[in-house]
Amino acid sequence: MNPAAGEWKPSAAAAEWTPGGIAAPAPPPKTESAVSDVDESDPLWQVVLNKICDGDRDRALKLINDPDQLTQYPEVEAILAAGDAMEEDGDDWEKEGDKLAKDVDGMAIDDSKPAAPVESATKMEEVEEEEPTEVVDAVEGDPREHLNLVFIGHVDAGKSTLSGNILYLTENVDKRTIEKYEAEAKERNRESWFLAFIMDTNEEERAKGKTVEVGRAQFETDLHRYSILDAPGHKNYVPNMIMGASQADVGILVISARKGEFEAGFDKGGQTREHALLAKTLGVTYLVVVINKMDEPTVKWSKERYEHCIGKLRPFLKGCGFKIKKEVKFIPISGLNGANVKDEVAESECGWWKKMWQAGENNTDKPTLMSLLDSLEMQGRVADAPVRIPVLDRYTDRGTIAMGKVESGTIRPGMKVIVMPTRQQFKVDGVWSEETPLASARPGENVLVKLSGASMEDLQKGFVICTAPACRAVDKLICQIMIMDLPDQAKILTAGFKANFHAHCVEEEATVTKIFETTDRKGKVTKGARFANVGQTVICMIELERTAPLETFDDYPFLGRFTLRTEGKTCAIGVVKKLPPKKE
Repeated sequence: MNPAAGEWKPSAAAAEWTPGGIAAPAPPPKTESAVSDVDESDPLWQVVLNKICDGDRDRALKLINDPDQLTQYPEVEAILAAGDAMEEDGDDWEKEGDKLAKDVDGMAIDDSKPAAPVESATKMEEVEEEEPTEVVDAVEGDPREHLNLVFIGHVDAGKSTLSGNILYLTENVDKRTIEKYEAEAKERNRESWFLAFIMDTNEEERAKGKTVEVGRAQFETDLHRYSILDAPGHKNYVPNMIMGASQADVGILVISARKGEFEAGFDKGGQTREHALLAKTLGVTYLVVVINKMDEPTVKWSKERYEHCIGKLRPFLKGCGFKIKKEVKFIPISGLNGANVKDEVAESECGWWKKMWQAGENNTDKPTLMSLLDSLEMQGRVADAPVRIPVLDRYTDRGTIAMGKVESGTIRPGMKVIVMPTRQQFKVDGVWSEETPLASARPGENVLVKLSGASMEDLQKGFVICTAPACRAVDKLICQIMIMDLPDQAKILTAGFKANFHAHCVEEEATVTKIFETTDRKGKVTKGARFANVGQTVICMIELERTAPLETFDDYPFLGRFTLRTEGKTCAIGVVKKLPPKKE
């Protein structure tokens, strides 16, 4: 031992000695973190702390986290009952369904009054950038109006062949490429498919001769610019067709005049009926019905066959909601050899067509499909309204880029936009049409929009890019539907009926939760009906699995139309009549 050592004294900071040499764990510091999570002004917390626990905070915290024990106290039950009553008051909008049912006598899915958006774009200017972004080499955009054409109809009606021939006739495909496709089609013993190969680019589509994805291509005339959307005709790919048709301005319904093929497409189970119905529901302004394959040996440009097909189609299209005289045009063509597509059919082949179009019969006073498309005038495109761009798809290229069609308003680089339903705000970094940078994009344009700082999760298919005031994001809606068909095992529609809800680019699971009123074909109205049948018009409430960006049909028709599909069938078409009140 060292005699010079001083007397040992325990450190003041040392832990208290315990037998066995193991220090007792220091008590955790008292923090307010647990308490800070509690809202001191919450009536439930006030009752638990002051009345039940007599001010003992520890006991109150334990009790507030134990719902089973908590509900044993009558004071708590009273508080919870009051909260339920408040929630019921918040759902008073649902009672509007009964009020709405009194005001509506029958459904008409009719765009004759595409009411302008209720609020002007004054707010839009307020949320624009403080410092405008200059885009290098950006152009103002082509002054010619842009139209989206969706080619729809039964499988094998000739949609892809017609689309491909239009591109060839407008010199968007060179002769060498056509010769390559002719050789490839000959190898497959399908010589007549070579034009379809222009649109059907993947191996599966070429091998089967069936379009699967919506093919896209562009062509232009002196008056308009066009985008072709070549939709699949097979019933298995109807969801893909809906995505294409939701962007379309003009529907081109391709009908095969060949004996047996027209009947197969038009009879129950054929896709002609469903495609025409979906086209109207998804908002096409005009429907051009092209009676294709008129040069076929069983037809030989027969006027009787042409009028037989038209006679069958007219009443059905009227039932879909089309105004035949204003919105529907009929024209006979040959998609394979190009007769009546760009150049009029020779009188030696078809002597009756010139007299018919010159007389303006069947709402058509133009000799060819191209001249007919050039004569169409689009209404209701409001360039100074709030921006609305439903997102069709997105991809990453040094940032997230959204694809979509400008439905209303004008979008420019540098603007601040709101993405619904997430309500996130972003700045527009750039706007493109194909690969051309634009200084602005007007309604009707198909655009690519790059948003600063947005991820792939922030921009999903079915979201809507808006400027203030943004569109609504809801999971409940009161609507008017017309029942077109029902699944085999459910011959009536009742509360609890489930289906897929398709509106613009969004698809959600949906449930009919309440029926307010039904109207049958004779106009008989049944208030508070328990069920509805095919052919009836129904005012009902629908609940969605997740929130979706929607508007009422009266305010924004393109965000207020929808279809209900289940088991491969289109069950109902409808319009949104009322949405829940905005939460402050």
